Amino acid sequence: MLVEFAFLLPVFLLLVTGIFSFGLAISNQLTLTQALGTGAQYLQQIRGSTTDPCSDTFAAIKNAAPYLDSTTIKVTVTINGTAPSQTGNSCPGAQSNLTAGVPVTVSATYPCTLTVYSMNFASGCQLSAMVTEYEY
Repeated sequence: MLVEFAFLLPVFLLLVTGIFSFGLAISNQLTLTQALGTGAQYLQQIRGSTTDPCSDTFAAIKNAAPYLDSTTIKVTVTINGTAPSQTGNSCPGAQSNLTAGVPVTVSATYPCTLTVYSMNFASGCQLSAMVTEYEY
């Protein structure tokens, strides 16, 4: 009985740890998506009063996702669908594109790791999310 237990315990621990690691990645994905929704809604609300929409949107995303490492979140704001996308956490002067009635799209990527006992099962993994907000 102890011999079988000794053989199965490492496999069982690897399986359980992998499930927890995958669960953390899914949790980060949900957090990122929810934070993007918050950021896009905030951008729609402040469209007439901001001088740097990307910075304000990034601040709202960072506040909505306090457990994500904000230095590794890459945000892209697309205003009006045809305007050039603003990639980065600052885009002063882009507020001129924020006219009433135009949609804004906020997308982001966040690195994920699926590491189990120092074995990385998904190197270069990127979580991504995109939210489009319309003004009615």
